Amino acid sequence: MNILILGGGGREHTFAWKIAQSDKVKQLFIAPGNAGTAKTKLASGAEATNVNISATDFDAVKALVLEKQIDMVVVGPEDPLVKGIHDYFLNDEQLRGVAVIGPQKEAARLEGSKEFAKEFMSRHSIPTAAYRSFTAAELKEGQAFLETLQAPYVLKADGLAAGKGVLILQDLEEAKAELKNMLVEAKFGEASAKVVIEEFLSGIELSCFVITDGENYLTLPMAKDYKRIGEGDTGLNTGGMGAVSPVPFADEEFVRKIEDRIVKPTVSGFRKDQLSYKGFVFIGLIKVGDDPYVIEYNVRMGDPETEVVLPRVKNDLVELFEAVHKGTLNTVNLEVDHKAATTVMAVSGGYPEAYEKGKEITGIDSVEKSLVFHAGTALDGDKVLTSGGRVIAVTSYGEDFREALRQSYESMSKLNFDKMYYRKDIGFDL
Repeated sequence: MNILILGGGGREHTFAWKIAQSDKVKQLFIAPGNAGTAKTKLASGAEATNVNISATDFDAVKALVLEKQIDMVVVGPEDPLVKGIHDYFLNDEQLRGVAVIGPQKEAARLEGSKEFAKEFMSRHSIPTAAYRSFTAAELKEGQAFLETLQAPYVLKADGLAAGKGVLILQDLEEAKAELKNMLVEAKFGEASAKVVIEEFLSGIELSCFVITDGENYLTLPMAKDYKRIGEGDTGLNTGGMGAVSPVPFADEEFVRKIEDRIVKPTVSGFRKDQLSYKGFVFIGLIKVGDDPYVIEYNVRMGDPETEVVLPRVKNDLVELFEAVHKGTLNTVNLEVDHKAATTVMAVSGGYPEAYEKGKEITGIDSVEKSLVFHAGTALDGDKVLTSGGRVIAVTSYGEDFREALRQSYESMSKLNFDKMYYRKDIGFDL
């Protein structure tokens, strides 16, 4: 079959790497892709093809699907899902038969609106932090609500803000001022036209990944990622500096609590609310004492967690996706590698603030004992150049996460580009 992956980051390169191993794939296209996806070799020996169109340009995606006779579209990022790409296919006679891996627009509001997600959790008794949401007209009520909470104060832009719409503040007056900034001054644009104020939960975070056909589901390996730019989890938030799977503190009993209290009610909530969901659910969790709480839902795989989760899945990913499309996920037995996987992300100097692009990356071909996944890269002839903040992820296996990390760091030392930076303490808190 012919498959199209939408997106161009580390998650999409990992998808391409995994999908390319399937004998079911005849042609693989990635839009827009990166330098890594362009060099992905299929099981047949053919190469994957990058197509320079945006994942949110639905008309261009349609033209490509029809021209290349695409049978399946795997949606990587959240934007096209929140904007309704699945619905676009279902509402078009020429596209209706194409399998789309990703939820429909209404279900994608679980990521597109923090308030929608909170109401969903409340309705289905899924444990999460207490909250209220406010608009600009309710600024005074919002500031009064902050006074009823203990520090730190959590403010979340309701809409998509590219991972930057969450503020955690220690000072009440600062929190009141930032609430005004978000609601009245549109600090995060339209995303903060409504703001969710939450109680702060103290604990250690992890990510749970589920794939569902809307009725049945499989829980994929869990992972823990590291968001802050600085070592010891300090400094500004990023898209993710590294990840570890499995999560050492998620023992059998804790995983059972996640399954019973969160995963099962989430999937049954889709059915009860008639939310059409065929794809990945990323559940951001926090362990408070011995209990799991949901911080947020994402309606796609995480990045860089994909770079440690998919390498541990032994199944043919295309067969999994076919089962999602057909609603037969209950017939699939998930096989997971017992080995640990870790990934470390190299980023451009200055990221997550201003950074330069177009730096040549050397040493990629000398990495032999790890997987190299491209995130923000581009080809210039034979040269691989940086084209984003997060540039390249190095994933390794090991009997435990420490062994895997040693290998990731050893491999990372072979890579080089001007002002390259990576955290040297991934897994420090485990």
